[in-house]
Amino acid sequence: VPALATERRFAQRLRERLEEEQLLDGRFQLQQVPGGRVALPVLEQKLSQVCLPREVPCELVQIQDPVPSRAARRRTPAQRLQDELQRLLGGTWSEELQRDVPHAWQRHGDLVLLSEDSFKAALWERLGPALWETVASALGARRVARRGRVMPDGMRTPSVSLLLGRDGWVEHVDNGIRYTFDVTKCMFSAGNITEKLRVAALPCSGEVVVDLYAGIGYFTLPFLVHAGAAFVHACEWNSHAVEALHRTLVLNGVRDRCHIHAGDSRQLELRDVADRVNLGLIPSSEEGWPVACRVLKKDTGGVLHIHHNVETPPTPALPQTPILLAEWGSAEAARSGGEVQHPTEDGGKETVGARLRPEWQRWAEATATRIRGLLAELHGRPWCTSVLHIEAVKSYAPHVHHLVLDLECRPALP
Repeated sequence: VPALATERRFAQRLRERLEEEQLLDGRFQLQQVPGGRVALPVLEQKLSQVCLPREVPCELVQIQDPVPSRAARRRTPAQRLQDELQRLLGGTWSEELQRDVPHAWQRHGDLVLLSEDSFKAALWERLGPALWETVASALGARRVARRGRVMPDGMRTPSVSLLLGRDGWVEHVDNGIRYTFDVTKCMFSAGNITEKLRVAALPCSGEVVVDLYAGIGYFTLPFLVHAGAAFVHACEWNSHAVEALHRTLVLNGVRDRCHIHAGDSRQLELRDVADRVNLGLIPSSEEGWPVACRVLKKDTGGVLHIHHNVETPPTPALPQTPILLAEWGSAEAARSGGEVQHPTEDGGKETVGARLRPEWQRWAEATATRIRGLLAELHGRPWCTSVLHIEAVKSYAPHVHHLVLDLECRPALP
């Protein structure tokens, strides 16, 4: 940052002069420099306009680590980004440029991941590659990437462009777990945090878990790190996610308690090993139900966590029959007087009634019947299935909810 250094006794006079002529850079404080002098930060694009009185001796210096002013510290990151862009453009600003500036982004370590509608045209046309250096500087990052639409390739591969930096590998800490992945090849679903926290609190001590759609380890790691699972079989067919999962297991010191099965989980050769199976695939995990039945322990059974998107058509408000909050299983619901807020896919909030909706209950019961039939056909004897819990994770669209069914499956007693 360029600054004018002068003796302390002249600093106030010089400051008043610079402020009057709108040359002072208000983002930074005045700072002491060697020789008992004070340095006043100056707007770089207006250096040529500086005309100083002869009685105020000073010289131009560069401050390597300028201290932000109190006003700058109070501004939001989005406001600071806009200030920096306005400064770079020399004060020329318009509504079109304003619309081009993002107000939200994801941060993964030193990388900022912008939304797909950020900086589409106006500012890029004005600034070119210098735009990304400015964004990184204003947001305290070293790398910048921009998200595109998820590719319809069955693997939810992100369309992400790296705008500044050499690679897209990042580290993200979530509930005390360190995840690492390449943002240009893998997604991190922050919207599933409520379910990851719930999984982390499950009583899995000594259990063997099969995670049929492991990804980069969204649920594999909570099972291992927090829930106390003895061993997890993690299945994943995306090679980039497999690499990320391997690195994440090593980062968290649990690599020896997990076996990664790379490839299509429908072809999984495991049998009769699992106390618990996670089917974390949406909009439907139905293709994995036969595999889940095969890997459950045939003599004792276990619990399936079945993810699914369920439609709930709008209906007029009717008096609701009370259902025990324990069936919903949410302490938050109890605290909020019967309603709980769940995150939507876009990061917003939708209020979901704490009492089970009829469509959710019908889906759970139909799923329990299907699984019971698959198990009976597989083993040649009756099985019992019972709904333990229905969890609403988030809404994907109006009247479409991502649900998780905890289904207990046990062989019927003779």
